Amino acid sequence: MAPVIGITAYPRTVEVVPEPTLLHTISRAYVDAVARAGGVPVVLPVLAPELAAALLDRVDGLVLPGGGDVEPARYGAGPAPETGAPDPDRDAWELACAGAALARGLPVLAICRGAQVLNVALGGGLVQHVDGHACSARYSEHVHRVRLAAGSRLAAVLAADEVGTNSLHHQAVGRPGAGVHAVAWSKDGTVEGFEVEGRPEVLAVQWHPELLPDEPRQQGLFADLVQSAAGRVI
Repeated sequence: MAPVIGITAYPRTVEVVPEPTLLHTISRAYVDAVARAGGVPVVLPVLAPELAAALLDRVDGLVLPGGGDVEPARYGAGPAPETGAPDPDRDAWELACAGAALARGLPVLAICRGAQVLNVALGGGLVQHVDGHACSARYSEHVHRVRLAAGSRLAAVLAADEVGTNSLHHQAVGRPGAGVHAVAWSKDGTVEGFEVEGRPEVLAVQWHPELLPDEPRQQGLFADLVQSAAGRVI
């Protein structure tokens, strides 16, 4: 039986009949990446945080995707001028999902904002602005190189000690949360990936592998997630 992989949704208002309506959406790129890897993708709508545990009991793995900035108050900081307006409901929901996934030992792939959410869920903080990293016009191209720590699980999954990546973020992991170990860095020292001590089923990257569908190394991140989740299916 193929494992079910939950992907947390991005709430946004869309022009539909009869009036603009708040929808729970996610980029098709995440859905396609999970499906290509052999998983069954399921979009998880933004719900009350207390429902996260019950919902996470029904999936075998979790993708925390990209999106807007996490509210700085969540990690004990005031907003920097460059920080975008937060979505408090999404923040609360995804932080609850991250906590529920960790409590259940679910495989997790955290991407861009998702990596930041995971770090905050573990008590860490963020760098609120990184110059020169947001290059959304080149979302499907290599913008810079990322160095991977020798012997890290991330390096093993990517089968490399350095990879080219796209770069759509302007924030990044700053103060590491409990058990968070940086294992990937861009040339300027920005954290581009991390692992969590004692949790080999959890990986976090700052770039967007779902937008590099023709690169087997990048798609290997989704294959690893699905493989890890398959080990939980009875």
